[in-house]
Amino acid sequence: MEIVSLNQISPDQVIIWSWNFIVLNATILYTWLVMAILVVGSWFITRNLSSATNVSRWQHFLEVIISIIRGEISEMTKKGADKYIPLVGTLFLFICVSNVLVVVPGFVAPTSSMTTTAALATCVFIAVPFYGISRNGLFHYVREYFQPNFIFFPFHVMGELSRTLALTVRLFGNIMSHEKVVGILLAVTPFLFPVVMQILGLLIGVIQAYIFAILSMVYIASALSAEDEVHHTETKKEGVSA
Repeated sequence: MEIVSLNQISPDQVIIWSWNFIVLNATILYTWLVMAILVVGSWFITRNLSSATNVSRWQHFLEVIISIIRGEISEMTKKGADKYIPLVGTLFLFICVSNVLVVVPGFVAPTSSMTTTAALATCVFIAVPFYGISRNGLFHYVREYFQPNFIFFPFHVMGELSRTLALTVRLFGNIMSHEKVVGILLAVTPFLFPVVMQILGLLIGVIQAYIFAILSMVYIASALSAEDEVHHTETKKEGVSA
């Protein structure tokens, strides 16, 4: 397997196997690996779930993560937190595991590839209208883009696209730059200092996963609150007119 060198910006450039137009690069390989770890790990932890007070450490660890995510979502949406846990929780776990596994020699975080971060940001981009339409319907969601009048429609669209771009670049830039810095330090001072940077990188990786998940929920909650406000205003006007 080819190792990612310092002059390679993305693991997309590392070709593991190719045949005609089919190409398997490091990004795809490590993404599959992370997904396999999450699937197997989820099965292993949840296969013997218990509601008793004496539960396994892994179940307790998972419950703590879910409780934290649920608490953060509840603060933003005030209700229906469980509806968003599958998306936000999956984003957090995938990004966190991807970033933490960089301590394994030869592993390259899929999140250091802009194609991966763009795909994750696209999921959020799709989730915002999905949750908005599922709550208030297509008409109310689309009409929000024309508030306070139709002139603001392109600005609302640019706002959605810019948020997606910001999610993409933020995660990619932080993870990619850390890997390059650690690689340079390993080449220059291959002893204590790179180890400290690696430990710091683990912390940064977890924080970046948290930030990505929270920002995703902020965008969803922002869209829902705006639609709820419009819907409430219209209901109030109809009550006054009646």
